[in-house]
Amino acid sequence: MPSCPDQRPVQRIALCLQYEGSSFCGWQRQPQQPSVQETLEQAIATLDTHRPLRATAAGRTDSGVHAAGQVVHFEANGPIPAQRWAAALNGRLPTSIRVRAAASVPSSWHACFTASYRRYRYTLYNGRKPNLFLSPWSWHRYRQRLDERAMAAALRGLLGFHDFSAFQRAGSRRAHARTKVQAVSLERHGDLVVAEIQASGFLYGMVRLIMGQLVAVGEGQLSLAGFEGRWRQRSRSEVKEAAPAHGLSLLRVGYPASPFPLSAWYDCQPRHWLECQDPPELPSLSPPPLFTSLKACSPLDHVSSGDPETGQRAKG
Repeated sequence: MPSCPDQRPVQRIALCLQYEGSSFCGWQRQPQQPSVQETLEQAIATLDTHRPLRATAAGRTDSGVHAAGQVVHFEANGPIPAQRWAAALNGRLPTSIRVRAAASVPSSWHACFTASYRRYRYTLYNGRKPNLFLSPWSWHRYRQRLDERAMAAALRGLLGFHDFSAFQRAGSRRAHARTKVQAVSLERHGDLVVAEIQASGFLYGMVRLIMGQLVAVGEGQLSLAGFEGRWRQRSRSEVKEAAPAHGLSLLRVGYPASPFPLSAWYDCQPRHWLECQDPPELPSLSPPPLFTSLKACSPLDHVSSGDPETGQRAKG
């Protein structure tokens, strides 16, 4: 007699997940709104019908926020080997969600609670002309050139364990607003300004509120002292503008021992940049170039100082 499927040992499966967030209300299930969680759970249920299903994520991204390296776990006791789940799910998910890798993990392993850090990237497009191919992934600030050096200096001041109440949106259920910012970077590549923030955990709306304030610094509307004063004094009432969701991506999640190979998350959101800035107005006899080429960064460009996963330092 063949064994009953329910008698198979339950295995915990971890997924490394990408999604384009503009068509979702966020990771978490919401009534009558499409969520990444519900879409993923429905796809899993078509492959393993033997038990109630709940997928747990490392971070609850908000509506419109993307993920390049979200991590999720769920339990299954069907016949599919762990390493086959990625291909099986990609055949059933919409093209706005892709599974980069799947692995079997111990039953004590948890996508959220085992994580040692989350890393977010925010992309600003500082060119004068709109760019259709950048607009889904970046916030277009075009009225003036951003001062990336002042922005980077303001961002570095956040390093360490602090109370970030000023950067927490209303509606949070956290008992406190303290967290540790482990690493930061902010660099300009042509007309793209790219910021990354890595922390043990993030408050509700934290990165978007930080970026709204950093843009004010970059545009000369807020001094470095004013930026620091607002968050150190926990002046939430003065932190009003949040950066839009579509410029933000959950870049990756770190663990003491990662269940995935490096290829699962490396370059999962390629950091393309324009080689040069907006061309100056040229005489009519010398027409401007038809396009500005794109190039991807080298492997070391993805590593910022203080990255606990590699211990290497970024170039530049």
